[in-house]
Amino acid sequence: MALNRDFVGRSYASSTPYEVSRVKIREFAAAIGDDNPIYHDKAAAQAAGHPDVVAPPTFPIVFSLRSGGEALADPDLGLNFAMVVHGEQRFEYARPVYAGDELVTTATITDIRTAGRNELLTVRSDVTTVAGEPVCTTYNTIVERGGAA
Repeated sequence: MALNRDFVGRSYASSTPYEVSRVKIREFAAAIGDDNPIYHDKAAAQAAGHPDVVAPPTFPIVFSLRSGGEALADPDLGLNFAMVVHGEQRFEYARPVYAGDELVTTATITDIRTAGRNELLTVRSDVTTVAGEPVCTTYNTIVERGGAA
């Protein structure tokens, strides 16, 4: 069954800020196998010109889809999670994510399209500090296999 195109343009804001911690950054860096010292050690990060430990570039995936998850779980969208695979992920940065940041996200469904027998859904997540400073924008495309059949 095709996804509900009426969802394109809908936005969902995070209900609470995500507090970035050194521990979470270290755990994420370890999980992806990146031993860059700026991800693990405050002194190394400061020596490289950063105020604190830096998050790896893909770190925002940890929290950026949380606000968009509300839309994806809406039964009116028609998404069959059993048939979903990851399609694409990209990040555009205004500045790095640092330990100590308190970040909020607004996720917007920007596109739903058919590709062969599949449905592709793209979510853009705008990440800012609680003060409104832009940090990054993430783009996540998921594929519902066979959804267009």
